[in-house]
Amino acid sequence: MDREQVRRWEGQCIEEQAPACTAACPLHVDARALAVAVAAGDFKKGLALLANAAPLPRILAHICDHPCQSTCRRRDAGDAVGVGLLERACAEFGGPAPAIRRQTVNHKKVAVVGGGLSGVSAAIRLAIRGYAVSVFEARPRLLERMRSLDGHVLPASAIDSDLAVLLKLGVTIHCDALISRHAGPLGLDAIVADYEAVYLATGPELFDESSLALERTAHGRLRIDPLTLATSQPKMFAGGAQRYCPAAYSPVNSVADGNYAAVSIDRFLQGASLTANRDNQGPYPSRLFVNTGGIAPAPAVPLGRNAQGYTKEQARLEAGRCFPCHCLECVKVCPYLEEYGSHPKSYVRQIYNNESIVMGMRKANRMINSCALCGLCAAVCPESLSMADVCLDARQGMVRTGKMPPSTHDFALRDMAFSQSDAFAMARHQPGFATSQAAFLPGCQLSASSPGHVASCYEHLQKTQPGGVGLILGCCGAPARWAGNEAKFQEAARALDAAWNSLGRPRLITACSSCFKSLRDHLPQIPIEPLWPHIDVTQLPAPPPGIVETRLAIHDPCSTRGMSEVEGSARGLLHRLGVEPQELNAPGLTTCCGYGGLMLFANPAVADKTVERRAAQSDADYVTYCAMCRDRFAHQGKRATHILDLVFGQDGNDPAARPDPGFSLRQQNRARLKDTLLRQLWGETEKPMEPSRNVLIPEQLRPLLEKRMILEQDIQRTIDSAEQNGDIIEDQLTGRRLASLRVACVTYWVEYSDQDGAYLVHDAYSHRMEMR
Repeated sequence: MDREQVRRWEGQCIEEQAPACTAACPLHVDARALAVAVAAGDFKKGLALLANAAPLPRILAHICDHPCQSTCRRRDAGDAVGVGLLERACAEFGGPAPAIRRQTVNHKKVAVVGGGLSGVSAAIRLAIRGYAVSVFEARPRLLERMRSLDGHVLPASAIDSDLAVLLKLGVTIHCDALISRHAGPLGLDAIVADYEAVYLATGPELFDESSLALERTAHGRLRIDPLTLATSQPKMFAGGAQRYCPAAYSPVNSVADGNYAAVSIDRFLQGASLTANRDNQGPYPSRLFVNTGGIAPAPAVPLGRNAQGYTKEQARLEAGRCFPCHCLECVKVCPYLEEYGSHPKSYVRQIYNNESIVMGMRKANRMINSCALCGLCAAVCPESLSMADVCLDARQGMVRTGKMPPSTHDFALRDMAFSQSDAFAMARHQPGFATSQAAFLPGCQLSASSPGHVASCYEHLQKTQPGGVGLILGCCGAPARWAGNEAKFQEAARALDAAWNSLGRPRLITACSSCFKSLRDHLPQIPIEPLWPHIDVTQLPAPPPGIVETRLAIHDPCSTRGMSEVEGSARGLLHRLGVEPQELNAPGLTTCCGYGGLMLFANPAVADKTVERRAAQSDADYVTYCAMCRDRFAHQGKRATHILDLVFGQDGNDPAARPDPGFSLRQQNRARLKDTLLRQLWGETEKPMEPSRNVLIPEQLRPLLEKRMILEQDIQRTIDSAEQNGDIIEDQLTGRRLASLRVACVTYWVEYSDQDGAYLVHDAYSHRMEMR
């Protein structure tokens, strides 16, 4: 996989973007996680989350001006979440402050001038990093401004608790230490000379007469780099009130400046870049998309009379109003993405790492091959990220480099090979015609599911289409493309192109959405049209009233997404039949039946979840124009009809009760269709080889064989081969025989016995692997 393309895919997924509240906070407090913790009653965890971002968590919890609340998405459905009150609850009910461990002492000295929120925050951060920090405060105590606040707003205990960490970290504190322009130990020149770095965090008025030649703004404040807080003076950084006017005082901005300064001073003293990787420092607009549609409005939990903060229960209720904010639009609609418990950016990383392995287990193979490649994720993603593109690219790379386990798609590819073989594939002009103005391409799946509908459609087109209508049977190669096997796909495309050329390059009419998509995307030289507008209902018997009066919901196959001409023409045919179906989803948001992308073969459990979810969207019978979708619904027990059941289903049977034919009958239907058409229309015959003896398969065994993807033909071949070469294990007591046959990477095992001149099958199983 191309690394740059992988990075672009990762960048498209916004799930890991910070929610709006965190992005708006200068400290980037994880308010979302804090709300989740409080809602669960875990105030200790909430306090730890706050302390992770704020060096003075208890103080800030009481006085924060919470800019996060102005961007809270809860405002779209009620009041913003009271993050400030939740932080206060964490400070009051969260127990002892989280332990802080100092890193290895490096003996480099840093001076912090000013003992307010900004200076103390910087001192704590730098001390944790191992620096020898000295704080110089002109007043008798640190945080004097905070101590002047009403005790109900900010209790003295919160201040003392937060300041205690300074002593634990070994910070040296100098109070009543006014730094001035005069010479001496408390002169600013001396401080700058004695320390490797200095952080100015005082009121701007204290340095108006400084002897240092510091650049200033027109308002007399220092010129400070807004990103790094560096000044024009070497070794000196400044923040807090140094860059804000008094009217703009913000506790959270002051603490944030202390954090920013600590990062810059640490980098400065290590000789690292001051600007690298700081794009999102401070508030920034979040890219995280949050769908608030359908969220019920909820007002904020009110405070009790004269209360300064929430009780525990009030805090839990208020925290429960948080959604919390996530995108996950694709995960919400896709059982495959939901199955692996994360989100696309994480999956892209796993897939890239999986493909990059030279030796060892590739644990993401199944994830890669389980995607339906339907593209629904891109349709709902705000950034249009397609996991189908990611997984298909990975599959193609794994096939190309020999890393794809051959067993993964073996069954589907051999089934495709059958459709390309002489057993099914052919191209003929209409009987009595030497040229074809059009040609009917029914597709291999409709031929496998409803061969009678194919014959009826072809008969109808011969009557309604002038100039001769040819017939092409075969496969467009979609299974090979889904498998990532581009060579086999191109082989199928060349065969289809050759069949088209052999008929004189007519326009093609197809009943298969996958064929329509394959030809449109990969064989643009072939003019392709959907079958549905070409059905002339005036030339057909009227469908029984019971059929058109049944409440039907329309399911669009996922391969038609974005093909309005296919979706619209199918609805047009239903309208002509007198059917007005219920819509299951908004345009372009149809879901997969669980077969697309060969999901059914790679991960049957997820495929079942996929079709189950789709089947549960309505209690109406479904109508669709994809044979495989109809059969998948039928297999799941959902009443479903193919649109051609409504067109040609006048035999009195309930079309929605037609069972899934299963894998074995699907191949047999294709072969019989070709043989029937050749005999009836062209007077030709291709008599299939008769088996040496009949094989009897009990009905109770058939569902198990279907689940194991073992065809009746496979059982017949295995028994015939064993009987011919004598490679049989026989139980002398029961008379049962065990035969095996290896075909490509599959080995079949069949347990059977001789019963009145036929072979009675008792069990069959297989394993698909390739030993190296």
